[in-house]
Parts: sequence; C-alpha cells; structure tokens
Amino acid sequence: MQLTEIRIAGFGGQGVILSAIVIGKAASIFEGDFATMTQSFGPEARGGACSAQVILSESPVLYPYVTRPDILVVMSQEAYTKFAPELKHGGTLVIEQDLVRVGDLPSGTTVFSCPATRLAEELGKKMVLNIVMVGFYAAVTDLVKPESLRQAVADSVPPAFKELNLKAFDKGFEYGKTHAPGDAATAEESESDVKSLEVH
Repeated sequence: MQLTEIRIAGFGGQGVILSAIVIGKAASIFEGDFATMTQSFGPEARGGACSAQVILSESPVLYPYVTRPDILVVMSQEAYTKFAPELKHGGTLVIEQDLVRVGDLPSGTTVFSCPATRLAEELGKKMVLNIVMVGFYAAVTDLVKPESLRQAVADSVPPAFKELNLKAFDKGFEYGKTHAPGDAATAEESESDVKSLEVH
C-alpha cells in the first residue's frame, strides 16, 4: 500500500473518530501495514466541527498529519466547506448524500455518495451512520480489505452493539458495491451530473 492520506470529517456525535480508528486498526493490526491517526474538535464536543486524519502506508509513517488528503470522507456541509479545498488533485470524495451539497471541487475529483443516515435508520439506529460510511468507503476505495475492516469494527465497539455495527458495515458495503460504480462523478462533469448524486 502506497502512503495514503485520509481525512474524515463531520460534526461531533456522528462517530467521526471511531470511523478513523476502525480504518487505522484494520490496516495496521489486521493487515500488518502502518497507520497513524490524529483528531481535532470544534468548541463543542457534540454538534461542533470534528475531524480525524488517518495516514496508511506499507512503511513507517514519518509525519502523522494530513497535508493534502487523497481521500476525504465528509458527513456534514460544514465539513465539506472547510475541507474540500484541501483535497488533492485527482482525489476521492465520499459524502453523506443527504447532508452534503457538492460544488466547486478540485479538478479531477471523483465523488461517491451514500445515504448513510437513511441506511442507518433502516437498521433502527441513526447513530451507526458512521459505520455505514466505513462500509461504503470499503466498497468504493478497495484500499483496505473489507474483512479487515469488519474485524476492526467488531474489535472497536462495545460487545452489546457489535451485531448492529456489523450489520451497518455490511449495509454500507452492499450499497457501495450495488450503487457506487454508476454513481461516481468527476469534477469535470456538468453540475447537473454532480447534483444527480444528491437526493432533493
């Protein structure tokens, strides 16, 4: 695995940090690669801006902070507005499609969208939208093996919620494999094509 910079962002209470922990743990513990994770919060723990940075590499990571993310996962409009300009040219943007409206993307960006909140609600718990997003991320990036991510999910949540979170991961992964190949868009495509990723 070549060095890959990932930023996950949203607002406090969406499980941003846990998402980053799962991805880093999957790569480092269950696949034997190297990973670092750093995090930052806004003025409020819940409801304020929140982001986490994950760097994955097959060799030791010398600098743990993301400079220009290769992959940006955003779960709120505020996070999109703040971090989308940092995305690397040719990078990948993964959005919660009901909460994020896309515009003014860096050239060459590939966009994938997932209705993670609605999919989580179908499972009866809106709070697992972050793990739905991790499953979707696994399907569209192929960066970390899905079985490694499933193991990391099971290892990172309380036992009482393990089954629910694994179902959330599977639901996001299935949605990604079923819908994402046809839903991807690039920044060069027309605004109407990008908006087709969103639900109005």
